[in-house]
Amino acid sequence: MLKGIYLTLMVGPAVPVAVPQTVLDALTSIEVTTASGAASGFSLTFTLSNRSPLQTIFLLSGGAAIPLLRVVIVVTVNGRTEVLMDGVIQHTQIAPGKDSQHSTLTVMGKDLTELMDYGLLSNPPGTPYPAMPAEARVALLIAKYAVFGIIPKVIPSVLIDVPIPTDLIPRQQGTDLEYIQSLAREVGYVFYLQPGPTPGVSFAYWGPEIKVGEPQPALNINMDLFTNVESLNFSFNGNGKVLPIVLVQNKETKFPIPIPIPDITPLNPPLGAITPLPNKLEFIEGPAKLSLVRAAAIGLAKAAQSADAVTGTGSLDVSRYGHILRSRQLVGVRGAGTAFDGLYYVKSVTHSIKRGEYKQQFELSRNGLVSTVQQVAV
Repeated sequence: MLKGIYLTLMVGPAVPVAVPQTVLDALTSIEVTTASGAASGFSLTFTLSNRSPLQTIFLLSGGAAIPLLRVVIVVTVNGRTEVLMDGVIQHTQIAPGKDSQHSTLTVMGKDLTELMDYGLLSNPPGTPYPAMPAEARVALLIAKYAVFGIIPKVIPSVLIDVPIPTDLIPRQQGTDLEYIQSLAREVGYVFYLQPGPTPGVSFAYWGPEIKVGEPQPALNINMDLFTNVESLNFSFNGNGKVLPIVLVQNKETKFPIPIPIPDITPLNPPLGAITPLPNKLEFIEGPAKLSLVRAAAIGLAKAAQSADAVTGTGSLDVSRYGHILRSRQLVGVRGAGTAFDGLYYVKSVTHSIKRGEYKQQFELSRNGLVSTVQQVAV
């Protein structure tokens, strides 16, 4: 097995190709951020000669009318290849370097959801979708981006609500991205792009925020030689939890019926055994005239937002951890004490790569104290 950490950078219009060695030699740092329920972003920093043609190339492409200069960032750790980013350049900037002969070029961008937010590629506002549930509309919108290697991964909602055309014909509001995100919020789902498993391919995930599955190798703290993180701190907020109350209007009597919504679902099980009680009720305005199905979905999404009472932040060196910590998945924690050991959901990860160095900053969350499992994967 190939040991060590290796970087592959691919750049190109629409179809990226591996950059020449001169570009890699000029590359000084990479930063990639992925987070739950949000678009991923990246930043590339180059140190260039003032006469380097790369300055002109990146500046011209970064200022193009259509942001189609694509960037794919791939890392290989101990023989395992991971695609960190598949995105497009949004902005470039140049600053003076350490001497008069060099400059620092910074290239910034987002993942391919940026294309879905681009007006010329989106369906026009008001596009009708008669008798189509939300998941069918999402799959139809994502399908047209297949030319960019985007594959739909749409999970049908258990709370299916198909509007009857004689009552309502849904119409698109905003860009493709804005409409897809609004449909996700209506049923308590999230939407994001997951690059890989091969360069040039991304999965467009529209579905529930899944907090089950096989956890990643444990993060160890205060365990002497077994410690594999540089820092890890936890905080507990027992006063932020709310109990959403959805008011559903009875069509015959017009009387509102209050329905409390819990924050626990089969795909969002409790990761902490001791959870704080809600310290206030929050009545959700708006869904009174909606169906019971849609109102329940809105309540579930609101309940999940305030459920995480425990937050952990830290950093690690990938060389010592031996793996790449991925966001939107579970990970175990050991050595933090009875209250904070156990499984966590990785909310966000920032990859910071320099020559000879690969570090990650991360944020963890779960709904309460004390682990619900006896042991975690090493």
